Amino acid sequence: MSKKVRLKIAIAEHPHTSAIRKGTIPIEGVDPEFITVQPQIGAFRRMVRDVEFDVCELAPTTYIIARAYGAPFVALPIFVVRRFHHAGLLVRPDAGIRTPKDLEGKKVGVRAYSVTTGVWTRQVLIDEFGLDSSKVTWVVDDEEHVKQLKLPGNVVHAPEGSSLADMMASGELSAGFAAAAGIGRTGAPTGGWKEVDADYPDLLPNAAELEAGYYARTGIYPMHGTIVVKDSVLSEHPWIAKSIYDAFAQAKQEWLARLDAGEANSAGDKKYLELRKIVGHDPLPYGLKENLKTIEALEATAFKQGLTPRRMSLRELFVDPQA
Repeated sequence: MSKKVRLKIAIAEHPHTSAIRKGTIPIEGVDPEFITVQPQIGAFRRMVRDVEFDVCELAPTTYIIARAYGAPFVALPIFVVRRFHHAGLLVRPDAGIRTPKDLEGKKVGVRAYSVTTGVWTRQVLIDEFGLDSSKVTWVVDDEEHVKQLKLPGNVVHAPEGSSLADMMASGELSAGFAAAAGIGRTGAPTGGWKEVDADYPDLLPNAAELEAGYYARTGIYPMHGTIVVKDSVLSEHPWIAKSIYDAFAQAKQEWLARLDAGEANSAGDKKYLELRKIVGHDPLPYGLKENLKTIEALEATAFKQGLTPRRMSLRELFVDPQA
């Protein structure tokens, strides 16, 4: 038997990936060294700036931007986090915002302009509600992961020492993204952050209904975690793409069986049980064909939002391990 290839792998703990991390499902031909970074967002930055890992779970928008600027790693069509984005943009009740178009002329807080949550939400607001994103002032309080990213002129940094949470509370912001994407935390991911309460109403209070209709019409199912592999690894060992894909697919199938049997009851499991009501039995579809509409939508909106310097082809962005 040939010697296994040693790989440094940074992926988060998910119910559908834990068997890989524990080693109960092996990656054929690979001797993995699993590295835990909490939060995983910290690994995003280390990967795009220093290419620190051989395999890494990365936010898909961060990946597309990095790849556009020549990053030496490529994605596999494995998407380990999914959710819709009609919910999660919070507004101050006194800001006079009743519809997405009312955001124009206002200041809206997001941790960084390229945060995937923000990008997907803007895609919905632009494509579904006619928002002119260039007329919104997007206020950020963190660095972008990809240093080469040139931000549009309507993106400004919060004053030194100010957090988005504080600015929302004082009325300096009219709206902001919930949780880690914006006003639900203070501090940068590399320096640790503190969660804070953000008790404001949603811009779209009927988000669940809108999400179901959106998916039925468009087939777009927003992804978050994407698995990337160093170009050098695949150049020397092209079979590794299929080995990784097969391991993730097996781990997911075993998890789906636990969902079916009612044996999976974590908060993450319950989230995907709810998503099944919209997207069907498999709430984490892998593969290029199954995700083509979603990939194309994210690539197109990243360019439209001024995040990438040029359009990116599917061939540039993904290796097909099933080809």
